[in-house]
Amino acid sequence: MPQGTASRTDECPGVTVRRERSRQVVRTKDIPGKVNRRKEILKAAEKLMLRHGLSGVTTRQISQEVGCSEGTLYVHYDSRLDLLLAMLEESLPEMLGPLQTLQQRVGLGSAQANLAVALGGIYRFHQRATPLAAGLFAEPALLAAYRASLARQGKGPHLSMKVLQNYIAAEQRLGRIDQRLDPKLAAYLLMSASFFRAFSEQFFGGPMVPTWSKLIKQLIASIAPAVDMSSQQ
Repeated sequence: MPQGTASRTDECPGVTVRRERSRQVVRTKDIPGKVNRRKEILKAAEKLMLRHGLSGVTTRQISQEVGCSEGTLYVHYDSRLDLLLAMLEESLPEMLGPLQTLQQRVGLGSAQANLAVALGGIYRFHQRATPLAAGLFAEPALLAAYRASLARQGKGPHLSMKVLQNYIAAEQRLGRIDQRLDPKLAAYLLMSASFFRAFSEQFFGGPMVPTWSKLIKQLIASIAPAVDMSSQQ
């Protein structure tokens, strides 16, 4: 793809984009009726990845799924690697999302119920993220690029683990979770249980028994039990 081109027209009708030389940023001109097909391209890439795996996704397949020429993809993205990295960055929601309200629930309601709600969100994240993450190991260059992307944005699973750990420690200080518990270990075990459950269901192709909502309550009762207030009286 020539790098000296300041602007060019998308080969799919109704799309005009501009590539800036210095930053190589592609933007659709703000013209009424003009539709940027970038999101369609990323959705098609995700759909094909779930069907064929990351290593099985080609730019030709993506262009056929979108309904435009293969050359159009390179108007939006410099390479297949660039396209797949954008797909990962946009398709994977932040794991911190389900934990945002957890920090605000310290001392409110039941600590165990709060953990169950937060871990329900984490489990849904793992269900979506597991097939995407697994495919990365078949594409070392893409894995390295995604790691670098997370580092630049200050993201990563360790941050969610830290939020979970801090919540458990805060509830311990209030006497609502057994203080003999190691909060870091508890957070690790709960997060690991969520990931392994999501991985197992993806691997075997079906839901497991008991349901996640029932399992997580049992896990929390074992890993982060409530304090028996009667024993303290």
